[in-house]
Amino acid sequence: MLEILQKMNDVLWGTPSLILLAGTGLFLTLLLKGLQFRRLGYAFKLAFTKEDAVDAQAEGDVSNFKALMTALAATIGNGNIAGVATAVTLGGPGAIFWMWVVGLLGMATKYAEALLAMKYRVKNANGEYSGGPMYYIERGLGRKWKWLAMMFALFGAIAAFGIGNSVQSNTIADVMQGFHVSSWATAVVLVTLTALIIFGGLQRISTVASFFVPIMAFLYIGGSLLIIGVHYDQIIPAFELIFHYAFQPVSAVGGFAGVMVAEAIRNGVSRGIFSNEAGLGTAALIAGNARADHPVKQALVAMTGTFIVTIIVCTMTGLVLLMTGFWDPTGGALSGVVHDSTLKGGALTTAAFGSVLGAAGEWIVSLSVIFFGFSTIVGWYVYGEKCFEYLAGTKLIVLYRFAYVAVTGIGAIASLATVWQFADMANALMMIPNLVALLLLYKVIKKETDDYFRQLPSASFNKKAS
Repeated sequence: MLEILQKMNDVLWGTPSLILLAGTGLFLTLLLKGLQFRRLGYAFKLAFTKEDAVDAQAEGDVSNFKALMTALAATIGNGNIAGVATAVTLGGPGAIFWMWVVGLLGMATKYAEALLAMKYRVKNANGEYSGGPMYYIERGLGRKWKWLAMMFALFGAIAAFGIGNSVQSNTIADVMQGFHVSSWATAVVLVTLTALIIFGGLQRISTVASFFVPIMAFLYIGGSLLIIGVHYDQIIPAFELIFHYAFQPVSAVGGFAGVMVAEAIRNGVSRGIFSNEAGLGTAALIAGNARADHPVKQALVAMTGTFIVTIIVCTMTGLVLLMTGFWDPTGGALSGVVHDSTLKGGALTTAAFGSVLGAAGEWIVSLSVIFFGFSTIVGWYVYGEKCFEYLAGTKLIVLYRFAYVAVTGIGAIASLATVWQFADMANALMMIPNLVALLLLYKVIKKETDDYFRQLPSASFNKKAS
């Protein structure tokens, strides 16, 4: 089974899919005339200022800020720690540059997803809003495309159990074992906390996310900035490495086999997608619940999430690895820093932090893994529930909640090599229908965007979902 899934993922996450993903981001960037660059300051203002009276009276379940924090809770995860380390060790420093590229283009993709989620959202039987790719596929493209919407929802509901849940609880359990806490004990705690939060509904989930996301981001970014400050003389050389090896291969030295530019691009793009989820359609699943008087407002807020995750958090990890010399997988052949060359992923990031901050640095990464992982479990539940609701309605959601809680516990005590591969497959099968819909609905995206910015600052949208 593992071998079959690996072969399927080689195809699903191959060059054509990566071209489709990056190409969609580039097309939307050109269509919107670089909106993610021109309007970034305005987008952050919308995200982090108190909602005005108009938005407060608009229809929706949570504020723009809470919608963003819930999406970030699901997105800021171990991909920002282990994923970046893997990209740099396999693709060289240049992988960070290509991670930036896919992140900046992905901001336009995330914007489009959230805009369409708001425009085509519906009210469910419980009086809450539901939105996401399955709704803008069916309602935007017509019922003849319902099969594509169901495909997205099916794999979204399944993916939540994997990448959003069991693999996260498994990673947390591994970290807790380092503190001499058994996997069974970790499983009990995670199951209890997850149940308490998700059975409280979207309001409780978004409230918890709004509290924990800023704290965990501050902890990790603060630790990164301390290391960068200690090695301030390496800031310029680190950026020189990134830009140089983005277009030049890394030569083979000692036991290091070298890295071609194609590897830098492939690892940067794939790990960038894994870290920010732009193109997967996940952020759209929560964006439809936001209170805003125009779809563009929530779309602008949503795209700041990609900037925060990739351009800020992932860059922090990359700079720490480069400035401490831990990007060299051979343990010192290129960087002159001697370390255990068997260290991979999150363990390598932990060692890099520890080399400067000692035990405190290791604690920062360990706690970040725990908090990032748990917030991903909670945030991805929202995604899974929205997809399940589309397929089965609201009456059976309680069964999905029980199943999700159970998988949290199973993940903490199980071996998950096959689950990782299955989760990657499910993500790809979510991405493809979502990107197809974004490309086919480009006229709607353009029209809504032009409509909003023509009316600034008095834009108003309060269309009721039908």
